[in-house]
Amino acid sequence: MHFFEEKRKEVMSHIEPHMLEKMFEFLKPVDTIWQPSDFLPDASRDTFFNEIKELQESARGLSYDLIAVLIGDTITEEALPTYESWLTMVEGVSKDEDGGWMKWTRHWTAEENRHGDLLNKYLYLSGRVNMRMMEVSTQWLIADGFDIGTGRDPYRNFIYTSFQELATNVSHRRVASAAKKDGDTLLSKMCGVIAGDEARHAKAYKYFIEKIFEVDQNEAMLAFEDMMRKKIVMPAHFLREVGLKIGQTFGHFTDAAERLGIYTAIDYVDILKELIEDWHIESVTGLKEDGEKARDYIVNLPARLLRVAERMKNPQLEYKFSWIHG
Repeated sequence: MHFFEEKRKEVMSHIEPHMLEKMFEFLKPVDTIWQPSDFLPDASRDTFFNEIKELQESARGLSYDLIAVLIGDTITEEALPTYESWLTMVEGVSKDEDGGWMKWTRHWTAEENRHGDLLNKYLYLSGRVNMRMMEVSTQWLIADGFDIGTGRDPYRNFIYTSFQELATNVSHRRVASAAKKDGDTLLSKMCGVIAGDEARHAKAYKYFIEKIFEVDQNEAMLAFEDMMRKKIVMPAHFLREVGLKIGQTFGHFTDAAERLGIYTAIDYVDILKELIEDWHIESVTGLKEDGEKARDYIVNLPARLLRVAERMKNPQLEYKFSWIHG
């Protein structure tokens, strides 16, 4: 195990200069990127209260399930302190403040931080949300930790983030479409720009794994197989409400997302297919016997998962979230 840890540290050191060189292709300058205040009513203007009334009128047209999914997405974004501390604990992420990995982590966190700020303020102004109940869930999600089966291994962690950033892109993009359909153009624009950020971040993490495949292909393939055997769980899988145990609310949140077609089992398969294609899994050379077996498993997995997904029934269970008024 010690040998593999040392090898991973070497690989991470090898990738660091490449990542630094490409970093600002994946991130935008702080002084030009959008900020939450660009979308929200301005309290310094005489039109502030009229703008809030307009926001609330639009929010009234959003379906119950859509509000539930939006709250779950917001809590996920608000749990950012967990994700930042998790990334800094990954093996091979140099703690040098001027080094590439810490620089990336800080800049990535800074971009992500805007998402929760924007959505939280929107939900507060909408008048449809029991903010205290939502805030309790957010605090629990941060306090309960973030066990996603990756340990401190950089390969598994960046495979996870590649998948997860693609999934959040899908979710925010679909919420944007659903909000527009329900007549809330402001929310649609907000979720659209958040989705754009997630797409850029996914490209970054996919690039990191691509560079790992160039120098340590067998171990990268084994890590990919291991993550897919365990299944990629969402950051909010520990989600809970007052009086409930860890994870009890998560199933209801995913049911609402499935009913609306915001994020489904088919999307999970499509993301896996995208990663297989982008990392050129079928044409990776230099694999050992266990790496070849891992590749066979990965390449055949989408078809297997698709058969399971097609047999799944749309969840009908209705659930009353403590987060939502009425």
